[in-house]
Amino acid sequence: MPITDREISPESNRYPFCIVWTPIPCITWFFPFIGHMGIANSRGVIRDFAGSYYVAEDDMGFGWPTRYWQLAPEHTEVGIEGFDRAVQEASEEYKTRMHNLICDNCHSHVALALNKMRYQDREDWNMVNLCWYALVKGSFVRTTDIFAQFLPFCIIIIILIGVSIFV
Repeated sequence: MPITDREISPESNRYPFCIVWTPIPCITWFFPFIGHMGIANSRGVIRDFAGSYYVAEDDMGFGWPTRYWQLAPEHTEVGIEGFDRAVQEASEEYKTRMHNLICDNCHSHVALALNKMRYQDREDWNMVNLCWYALVKGSFVRTTDIFAQFLPFCIIIIILIGVSIFV
């Protein structure tokens, strides 16, 4: 794949210049906006902070992406090479960090990469605004992936409503 090819290829799990997202069992069931996040370089290779001192390459911690948000490298100060360098530097940094579900996690890894490349001329990317942007700007890989994100939550809500009505 040429370095300038931005075509998404779910069949080969290539998501160039994308932030990718997948549900986390149990957590996403109750909070459908919370999931596991990674960032792909210009060739579509996904890097994700999957656990303490471990940044995976093309092996996401909770399965292949169900959502993606394609970024525009021209919205950085560093271009395509700098985009790749920022993803690599953030990954190397997170190989030295302990994973913390609440404050230093996969979202923080992606935020560091975006801050390093100054995406959209910003250095204030964090896990909260990334969660929001992934939710509103992200596209589903397949239409059936909508169910993976929202169906368990809907079932839980229906059960809670049913219990409250009939008990």
